[in-house]
Amino acid sequence: MQIVVTGGGGFIGRRLIAALLARDSLTGPDGRSQPIDRVIAFDKAVPSGTMPEDPRLMAVAGDIADPAALARLIGADTGLVFHLAAIVSGEAEANFDLGMAVNVDGTRALLEACRRLATPPRLVFASSVAVFGGGMPRVIRDDSALTPLTSYGTQKAIGEHLVNDYSRKGFLDGRALRLPTIVVRPGKPNKAASSFASGIIREPLTGQDCRCPVAPDSTMWILSPRRVVEAFLRAAELPGEAFGDSRSLTLPGLSATVAEMVEALRAVGGDAAVARIRFEPDPLIQRIVSGWPGWFEPERAVALGFAADPDIVSIVRAFAEDELGGAAAPAT
Repeated sequence: MQIVVTGGGGFIGRRLIAALLARDSLTGPDGRSQPIDRVIAFDKAVPSGTMPEDPRLMAVAGDIADPAALARLIGADTGLVFHLAAIVSGEAEANFDLGMAVNVDGTRALLEACRRLATPPRLVFASSVAVFGGGMPRVIRDDSALTPLTSYGTQKAIGEHLVNDYSRKGFLDGRALRLPTIVVRPGKPNKAASSFASGIIREPLTGQDCRCPVAPDSTMWILSPRRVVEAFLRAAELPGEAFGDSRSLTLPGLSATVAEMVEALRAVGGDAAVARIRFEPDPLIQRIVSGWPGWFEPERAVALGFAADPDIVSIVRAFAEDELGGAAAPAT
């Protein structure tokens, strides 16, 4: 079976690819275990650097909104697609046309490429809790209406509806996972409005100063990289009928204020790490983050076996273990 990961050069894409290559097989579109023959990492540039060394891995560069490129990418032996490619929240808000081209047109082009296969593949779509926004109840439940307040959230909501309808029509076997804010991401900050949530942990633990653009009482729904990769793999192996009429799931996470995240940083990195954070309000980022829900009851996902991290400190420790060899940078 061939597996395609769009956005394969990104942080989550790389981790997911490594997890796939660590396995010999995965449940295919027929519901039976199939050997993993090839994994294709598709991105706007050829992924390199930290990609695993494995003869089954192929890196391909291309435009997610180019039907010709996708026709070459999605071959007859494609049994599973993980669609992670996206323009992130802050950039999608600042550049409406780019966000629509990648997040909507690209998703539609990918679904059409899957539709042309003789055997409908399974597809896992990375959505976001940003599909919820204005007029929200305090706690978001499985039957809460999608009310995005950002272009990114709107584009992800459109993607969810497309995945649901293509699945209803039998064009593919899709499922959409609404991701919490993923903390902690390694590397440099990106243009996501939520980038600071990783930065206020990552930078202090690596000996760098950072700024936090939102108030300490700002609340976010968070999940670790370890758990989100587990969620993608679990979603891929569940039968389509397990999702019922809606192929969209809000993933379990932890409701955390920025202040609570800072205290988790203190538990791992000490006072010296916390001292590296500067609170410098950014009204635009604060407005976007304040429009996201902070409390959920994802009963369907829990019933299907998806799980959150045990606590915030464990998320910070996991980052230190996975990216820093288990240790924070010394105080200077």
